[in-house]
Amino acid sequence: MHEFTLRVYYEDTDLAGIVYYANYLKFIERGRSEWVRERGVDQTRLKAETGVVFAVRRVEADYLRPAVFDDLLEVTTKLVELGGSRIVLDQAVWRGEDQLFTARVVLVCIAASGAVRMPTSVRAALQD
Repeated sequence: MHEFTLRVYYEDTDLAGIVYYANYLKFIERGRSEWVRERGVDQTRLKAETGVVFAVRRVEADYLRPAVFDDLLEVTTKLVELGGSRIVLDQAVWRGEDQLFTARVVLVCIAASGAVRMPTSVRAALQD
């Protein structure tokens, strides 16, 4: 399981002083990007050399507890399934022992022509 730490800034909150719901999607995006990077996949180079990028196809999310300004959060990312062109991840946002948010995220590899198979080297790098 991959872990990524971030701090809640004032800009992440709404008028009630809690993290605006859409910002959790940004938080887990950062966690996914760091998960991919940690496995040695350079997404900029992947796009330049192959035209392949990862796109979110589906997100199923549950908001469990609010985060607030200055909270130190941890985003966890766990690989659930790695298919020919599809990646399924379970992600969560934690404040200490408290789980605040969970999501199942489905990514697909796409190019200008649409969905494509994941390059073999990328698939090997992402396998746990």
